[in-house]
Amino acid sequence: MNPAEAVFPVTIRTQADEPAIAAYVRAHPEGTPFHLPAWLNGVAKGTGQRTHWIIAERGGRIVGVLPLTAVKSILFGKALVSSGFAVGGGVLADDRAATDALVQAGWALAEKLDCPSLELRGGPLPEGEGWIHKLESYAGFVRPIEQDDDAQLKAIPRKQRAEVRKALDAGMTVTVGRGAEDRRAHYAVYAESVRNLGTPVFSQKLFASVMDAFGEDADILTVRDEGRPVASVLSLYHNGTVMPYWGGGTFEARKLRANELMYFALMRHARGRGCTAFDFGRSKPETGAFAYKKNWGFEPQPLGYAIRTADGEAPREVNPLNPKYQAKIKAWQKLPLWLANRLGPPIARGLG
Repeated sequence: MNPAEAVFPVTIRTQADEPAIAAYVRAHPEGTPFHLPAWLNGVAKGTGQRTHWIIAERGGRIVGVLPLTAVKSILFGKALVSSGFAVGGGVLADDRAATDALVQAGWALAEKLDCPSLELRGGPLPEGEGWIHKLESYAGFVRPIEQDDDAQLKAIPRKQRAEVRKALDAGMTVTVGRGAEDRRAHYAVYAESVRNLGTPVFSQKLFASVMDAFGEDADILTVRDEGRPVASVLSLYHNGTVMPYWGGGTFEARKLRANELMYFALMRHARGRGCTAFDFGRSKPETGAFAYKKNWGFEPQPLGYAIRTADGEAPREVNPLNPKYQAKIKAWQKLPLWLANRLGPPIARGLG
């Protein structure tokens, strides 16, 4: 191969490289928010977990990137993850040569950092010895945003459309913002929501750090009933797609149909921002979240993940559906909210 055409993986060590990486990610048709420097910077500041960049260059230009978070946890062990605290990531590259170079460099970095596993959440799946492919663990849900509210309602299946109409007529209010009050309302609602699910809540610092890193490409939409926040979602915007990423509702939200209003209002808001697609995120098959997204008319698409572990090591197990966690989940659901909010962040910091 001509030396000018060779691929050279390089670990990024300075912020000076970030504008070029961001430009590459935004120009790549398969780029996601989780490939951006903003995501890794927000995660690093918000969790204290160390992040790393590996890039592939050819002839002095970037032809691939691999964003990585070295997650360390007393409870869940260590792993090098692309991308940490994200539902996506993995290798983003122009061709197979760049992909292979990045994967090899990623595994070398995992060994250097003494991380017994490398997790790639999306992107081209590596071939070869030692790699485990998970093709049915999660599904993604993406569909176009319609041109107006009437068309958006008609795109929703009849039964769910009736629920949305009831929510629109229920007298609840919707606000969108990025300020301190938006963040307080979102965290209060989200923390209660995940406690009710039996899941430790992330820290307020993680949400704030991601919001600050993304700037105008992140905001919070909150639904209130008689002034009380009952549903709220922190969304990311990337290349014409809105992704409601951290969202939830209180106990009252289901009865009020607040989540129905929240997602429909977000579609309306995103359309106003010029978005053309709505990414409903990932869900596990045979779960309530999976069924809920299908009820909205979204068709599930399998997501491909890949894991490699060191010889003799088992992959990390952080799946809440694993039977061994069921007793812990039920106990967590019974915790007072103030206690769950205090105990949750140190645990969630290691989930990655």
